[in-house]
Amino acid sequence: MSSSSCMSFEALHTEATANLQRHLAENTYPGRGLILGRNTAGEWTIVYWLMGRSRNSRNRILLENNGRLHTEAADPAKLEDPTLIIYNALRVFQGKTVVSNGDHTDRVVRGWENGTTFEETLHSERHEPDVPNLTPRIAGCLHPEDLESPLRLALIRSCGRNPELSEHHFFCYPAPASGLGHGLTTYQGDGNPLPSFARLPLWFPLEGEGDRIVKAYWEVLNPDNRVALAVWTLSPGSSTPQMRICNRHRTDDPAPDSGTPRMVSRTTNR
Repeated sequence: MSSSSCMSFEALHTEATANLQRHLAENTYPGRGLILGRNTAGEWTIVYWLMGRSRNSRNRILLENNGRLHTEAADPAKLEDPTLIIYNALRVFQGKTVVSNGDHTDRVVRGWENGTTFEETLHSERHEPDVPNLTPRIAGCLHPEDLESPLRLALIRSCGRNPELSEHHFFCYPAPASGLGHGLTTYQGDGNPLPSFARLPLWFPLEGEGDRIVKAYWEVLNPDNRVALAVWTLSPGSSTPQMRICNRHRTDDPAPDSGTPRMVSRTTNR
């Protein structure tokens, strides 16, 4: 489906709801994903989630520390290889927030510190070297003070499944209508090898406030493969975001709980 912002709100909402159903609810493995937009309360909103098929990928939780969202092993004794699965997923720098599926989060922040843009930094990145899957690197940037393009997305995938070549796709968006967001996932669906996401960013619904969004997205992700999910919200004019995190594994117990995920909600410092 198209990601055109020239459609009516009703048409966009219909498309977003259809994408939620087809690409997430009916898809056993869309992989990691991110959505940037505004919820129906008008808050800037970022949704980020982890999925996993292997024991190593499933052995993860999301934690927040001083506004930084990062992955960590649920049970450090079972961690096989931290490469590509342990990283900062979300960071804030001078009013700009970056979210990604890897350690390129940190490189974007270092680029900002040195006067380099989101796109300039990511243009030197490559897809993940996890042959045969060649997982794309995805990223989003939220900058409310940029009145023309407060939302930016990046998709870096292998070129024709060539492990040596990457395609770089960048997308800039104006502020969407409240209740809508633009999103990317790493994969089209399940498979061996996993098929890389190969479409324009998709519209997704962001209905309600943070708690409702956490519940809605956790419930649509495949219960066997979902690992963790976070929702970051910021009210217009505020400098105090809220972070809500839902983990498959309890953060105080490395074993999965009885099916009820543990959710934490807190105010973060920017």
